[in-house]
Amino acid sequence: MQNVIRAVLFDFGGVMAEEGFHEGLLAIARRNGLEPEKFFMDVDAIIFETGYLTGRADEAAFWNAVRKKTRVTGIDAELRDDILKRFVLRPDMIAAADRLRARGLIVAMLSDQTNWLDEMDRQTALSAHFDRVFNSFTIHKSKRDASVFGDVCGALGVRREETLFVDDNGNHIRRAQGEGLCTIHFKTVDDFNERLRDYIPEIS
Repeated sequence: MQNVIRAVLFDFGGVMAEEGFHEGLLAIARRNGLEPEKFFMDVDAIIFETGYLTGRADEAAFWNAVRKKTRVTGIDAELRDDILKRFVLRPDMIAAADRLRARGLIVAMLSDQTNWLDEMDRQTALSAHFDRVFNSFTIHKSKRDASVFGDVCGALGVRREETLFVDDNGNHIRRAQGEGLCTIHFKTVDDFNERLRDYIPEIS
């Protein structure tokens, strides 16, 4: 018998919005004559290693480490703008979150983000569409630590098997599955809507 879903956890970048971190870093790399995917992998490691992703370092320390490692040029404000302007919200996904809440499900966001998420929320009021927002920067734990999934389920008062996690990152999906959550590996909005009905058949 299939589990009854009581809560849905959405990722931010790549699910609720276009993936601004990845695309912004590729743009920075090209402008600096660097190999884009290598630059992305280097910076993805740096944001975790510096502690910026989990709120244990500030943005200046992060960008200083990026410049030191990669020799990229540009001031912090210019580099961050390359990323933030590419986090374009997806109206269809916001509508999906609203439909789920209207049916009485708990709808939350679980994002590996920094203080940038708070800044974007002040501009878009995205958090108004969610019951809770769990941001790695404020909870001091990222989705690279599988225990975060149990933490979030506990905070929401639901069992892991009652929780559906939606993310575009395959590694995060595998960790969530390992912790007992139901999952949808996000590819496109249409694919998400199709797979959502597998878990919540009554959703339109």
